[in-house]
Amino acid sequence: MMQRIERQFAGRTLSLEIGRMAKLAHGSCVVQYGDTVVLCAATVQDNPTHLPFFPLTVEYREKSYAAGKIPGGFFKREGRPGEKEILSARLIDRPIRPLFPDGFQHETQLACFVLSADQENDADVLAVLGCSVALTMSKIPFNDPVAAVRVGRIKGTWVVNPTFQQLEYSDMDIVVAGSESAITMVEGGALEVPEAEILEALQVAHDAIKELVKLQRELLADHNVPDMDWSPVEPDAQVKSKVEAMAATKVAEALGLQEKTERQQALAALKEDITSALLDEDEAYGDHAKDVGEILRSIEKRSMRRQILEKGERADGRGVDDIRPITCEVGVLPRTHGSALFTRGQTQALAVATLGTARDEQRIDSIDSREEVTKSFMLHYNFPPFSVGEARPFRGTSRREIGHGNLAERAIQPLLPAYDQFPYTIRIVSDILESNGSSSMATVCGTSLALMDAGVPIKAPCAGVAMGLIKEGDEVAVLTDILGLEDALGDMDFKVAGTRAGVTSIQMDIKIQGMTVAVLTEALERAHKGRMHILDLMDQAINGPREELSEFAPRIVSIQINPEKIGEIIGPKGKTIRAIQEESGATIDIDDSGLVKIAAVSGEAGARAREMIEAIVAEPEVGRIYEGPVKNTTTFGAFIEIMPGTEGLCHISELQEARTERTEDVLNKGDITRVKLLSIDEKGRLRLSRKAALAEEGGASAESGEQGDDGASEDA
Repeated sequence: MMQRIERQFAGRTLSLEIGRMAKLAHGSCVVQYGDTVVLCAATVQDNPTHLPFFPLTVEYREKSYAAGKIPGGFFKREGRPGEKEILSARLIDRPIRPLFPDGFQHETQLACFVLSADQENDADVLAVLGCSVALTMSKIPFNDPVAAVRVGRIKGTWVVNPTFQQLEYSDMDIVVAGSESAITMVEGGALEVPEAEILEALQVAHDAIKELVKLQRELLADHNVPDMDWSPVEPDAQVKSKVEAMAATKVAEALGLQEKTERQQALAALKEDITSALLDEDEAYGDHAKDVGEILRSIEKRSMRRQILEKGERADGRGVDDIRPITCEVGVLPRTHGSALFTRGQTQALAVATLGTARDEQRIDSIDSREEVTKSFMLHYNFPPFSVGEARPFRGTSRREIGHGNLAERAIQPLLPAYDQFPYTIRIVSDILESNGSSSMATVCGTSLALMDAGVPIKAPCAGVAMGLIKEGDEVAVLTDILGLEDALGDMDFKVAGTRAGVTSIQMDIKIQGMTVAVLTEALERAHKGRMHILDLMDQAINGPREELSEFAPRIVSIQINPEKIGEIIGPKGKTIRAIQEESGATIDIDDSGLVKIAAVSGEAGARAREMIEAIVAEPEVGRIYEGPVKNTTTFGAFIEIMPGTEGLCHISELQEARTERTEDVLNKGDITRVKLLSIDEKGRLRLSRKAALAEEGGASAESGEQGDDGASEDA
């Protein structure tokens, strides 16, 4: 039976509908906000998988028809998900995954289709709401509804779920997800906003989330579907008891090894020894060999957490507030436009900046905009297998790589110069060469250094740090600069990036039911302290953008011309612009507004191209003296070309101080003369004076090109 509930939310109509579409899914919901519509469906397999983790997949797809568009490309159909779709899928996955019960290993899938896009409201936060309804109404064991909202701030006023147009005027764009009792996920960026104001945004968001959770409960009040039969996948109790007895002390010893590689080797050797010992005791234990690793992992988690809570000591020997040793190097690659190597402990990022022209901009086919969207700043994060000491096949870019790159890109974007002041396309590539936690924040630091090394005039250096959490009951420890181990076995991964003035990017994921404001406040305060420490170290390597661009980077000069002159620069069938490019060696781009961008590796080539363009588009300037050929003579004066294609009349009375009987007594066709532009009338006709030019330049100035009928200089 179809059910529908409708409310006004943040100034627009929000509706939730179940029982009409996708009824064979275990749960489905259609969410409409304005004219944006999203269908969310949840399904689950009846039998658990053999995998040692919860196999949840989230697919988010934007249908081109949603915006009345036909896909580009040869096949004219939707293909692999784009970057926006992948980021939205991660946005849905992260707040929902921690809320499934421990030990549930049935393959579960969430599918979200954007069916209608009004190009005002983003569908990503609506999909979180729809997935929560679909899961809650299904037989899948998920009984704690969640929701997500986007928060912006325009001229000091908080705006919940701002439109795309409103976000252009907002100094903050943060997506917050949570349940009725707590916040579970944060993702967003800001224009150097202080931490206290970030906390205020989270509170505004959580108040709105409570309203959406209440709406879900109202919709599903009479919809009671019992949870499916399932049992937690747990190792054999006897094997667990034996392994714990044999391994507890040795796991603690392995955790005392501060080097990641040594620690991993010790734990791997321990697993082999225990497995062999069990098989020697009874071959029947061979059926449970795969359980040994899982049991050791649980012992490792318990030991690590108790060591931090009881002793305040972490796996690598640091205290809870300590940051690993940092080294910063710039200019490490000789032919790139800018490069930096940022190393923090056993995490290392090589960031390389490349500057290009408008032709290098990324063009994006988006349903969120009526026009083609372009990007002039791109940050690409790569995570090769060798960075963690593994040998795996190189595949396409993973969802994790896209997510980490977007987080770092968002941190740097607000600090870039305005495009009209620095008209370059900028691409950063961050290759992670070593990884032991917080590689995305190392990317932020490396990117900031590489941009300054390239001479990009960023507003301020930017750094990032990842915070962690260990919480058991009332015992809480907030960790600064977490290791990979502390991320995997801890309760929180809270990344904060920014400048000395404030936060530019933030991302929080938790594995517990929620986070109190007190813990969030402490984490932000510690992150601020850590960021200042890292920025101090970065300043020692380079404390501001270089004054000059790399000699290998293109030089771009912008000229604003009258749009009516665009055709003159391009010429018939592009003949004129091709000739300018061939003669100067520069690349020229012109947009419809009349903005001309000249790009050249050498300054001389750019200057020559600019000179040629300015000669074509120059406007006559009253009071200025010009030199040009006589195009024609008449009884009343001479027509002189003062600029290409621009002629004016020098009346016979303006040829010289003395009376002139015939124009040809002074000027003949083809003579070169200097004239002053006296005026331009309402019809655009130019009034010239040779007499005024001579007087201003000191009488009989040299006009060597002027010849009389007898071939001698007239003023001789």
